[in-house]
Amino acid sequence: MRSLVFVLLIFALAGLLREELAIAQAPGPGSTPAPRATVQVQANLAQLMRGILLPNSNVVFFAQSNNPADVKPAADPSSATDPLASTYGGWTAVENSSLALFEAARLLTVPGRVCSNGRPVPVMNADWWKFVQGLRQAGITAFKAAQTKNQDKMLDAADVVTTACTNCHNVYREKTAQQGGLASRCTK
Repeated sequence: MRSLVFVLLIFALAGLLREELAIAQAPGPGSTPAPRATVQVQANLAQLMRGILLPNSNVVFFAQSNNPADVKPAADPSSATDPLASTYGGWTAVENSSLALFEAARLLTVPGRVCSNGRPVPVMNADWWKFVQGLRQAGITAFKAAQTKNQDKMLDAADVVTTACTNCHNVYREKTAQQGGLASRCTK
């Protein structure tokens, strides 16, 4: 029994060490990322934005002027399409959506992803990494604010999310007559 516990402990420590090494090797601001193993990419950047980032941002934005605790659960919360009315609704949905923004930022750095216009996502540009880091920070800021269940803090956090998105969109989002003047295409 002691041997089994010891072996499990060794594996757990090895896993933590591997994770710490991965974090330590992550590129810093202004540096070029190290090459990664090839990952199969399915979604283009617009699909990633529309499928993950926009819906989760909207949950954060909702909490700046509405109390998520006041959202009534759906008739069947387990199949609700609105995260705020789902089984994990209310403030938990805001926390989860904030963490989704943080975690999804990583998906913006996967080599091989393309924009909706077919151009590669500019993962080799230093400013792209700065904008991705801004999104990660915005996600954590929103998460911490959601944990307080304080709408004033959510208002501030929503501003951080808006700023992170705007900073990137001002540089990389093509302005066209589509979609209210903006299309999800890389311009750089």
